[in-house]
Amino acid sequence: MTKGKMHYEGPIYRPPSEADSLLVQATVGCPHNRCTFCMVYKNGPRYKVRKTDQIKKDLLAAKDVYGSNVKTLFFPAGNTIAMRTDALCEICSFAKEVFPNLIRITVYGSSQFIHKKGLAGLKRLKKAGLSRIHVGLESGDDVILERIKKGTNSRQQIQAGKWVMDAGIELSVYVILGIGGKNRSCSHAKQTAKVLNKIAPDFIRLRTFLPKINTPLLEDVQKDRFEMLGPHGVLKETEMLVNGIDAPSYLTSDHYTNYLNIEGKLPCEKELLIKQINTALKIDEESFRPFYVGTN
Repeated sequence: MTKGKMHYEGPIYRPPSEADSLLVQATVGCPHNRCTFCMVYKNGPRYKVRKTDQIKKDLLAAKDVYGSNVKTLFFPAGNTIAMRTDALCEICSFAKEVFPNLIRITVYGSSQFIHKKGLAGLKRLKKAGLSRIHVGLESGDDVILERIKKGTNSRQQIQAGKWVMDAGIELSVYVILGIGGKNRSCSHAKQTAKVLNKIAPDFIRLRTFLPKINTPLLEDVQKDRFEMLGPHGVLKETEMLVNGIDAPSYLTSDHYTNYLNIEGKLPCEKELLIKQINTALKIDEESFRPFYVGTN
């Protein structure tokens, strides 16, 4: 490998909160790749885990470029938690050797793959240096989870989430507002709040459903099999969700898909957040961003 040259293959996405993190690719694609709302890996490449020695070489190459004072590290791609526990522990430990000032190592991970680790495996990962997992919860409604082919259910999500928290790893979960459409909006909000209350994650990050090109859910929208919520519908669903969350967590909606960005500590700032939502509901719907089909 050429000095300072790192390897990347396929789409490389990272959470907004990892904007300043070093990105070293550990996996390619997504091992599930069936979610009806997601377009990221539909056209490949197929899922694979990079060889451990290749990942280590990239970490050393990154040190050549950025020096040893890297503070945060994110291992893409879509579901790096699905790596064998031994291999993920190995690259986390090696990263801490290469970058002794690391304060955070983060991956994406879906509940079904976290669940396979078990509490013991997650504790091993914590000891090796993994400090945060970003999880696409999407919904706590089992009907919705089955419809969007998430590959998990609320029971498994709760247990996986609790294990992450018990292992001492920070948990950041994503909820997609409007993913149940008009007919399951109420159920989506209430059931998701119940799941979040049982997990009590460190962070709850809100995203608003935006149909993407080349996805089954866009086809459902276009053929009127899925009735989307308008801006006010999404805001009302948000209010219902926030009102139902009693667990201590930090809620934020910092994303381009959202009609309103709110953030604050739950449950102590719940009233303030709901007040902000109600203020937004007084705004004419035509003043919010228009409907469009996402391309990335």
